[in-house]
Amino acid sequence: QVQLVESGGGLVQPGGSLTLSCAASEGGFRDLTMGWYREAPGKQRELVASITSGGYTNYPRSVKGRFTISRDNAKNTVTLQMNSLNPDDTAVYYCNTLVNAVLNRAWGQGTQVTVSS
Repeated sequence: QVQLVESGGGLVQPGGSLTLSCAASEGGFRDLTMGWYREAPGKQRELVASITSGGYTNYPRSVKGRFTISRDNAKNTVTLQMNSLNPDDTAVYYCNTLVNAVLNRAWGQGTQVTVSS
């Protein structure tokens, strides 16, 4: 089973940008639909971006136009570029395969994103 490690979080001011990275342990991930998820205090974990093996992307309205997901199958990585961040984006961000997310398993430690002045 592919293992994933998230990185790139931090503290950023409103209006700022961050780039999150997710490194996969094996190349089998290239055939999988991947997603970035976030969990804010007191809220349920939600999907913020997904990308299929063919590169098709999808975003909820809350981040569309601000977040961009991409993947590099040669490097076994998935990246989330986040722009125009606001305090509502504060959360722990996770990457996972879509299948594992639906089954609520194999979550990594995530990376904390805090948007504050």
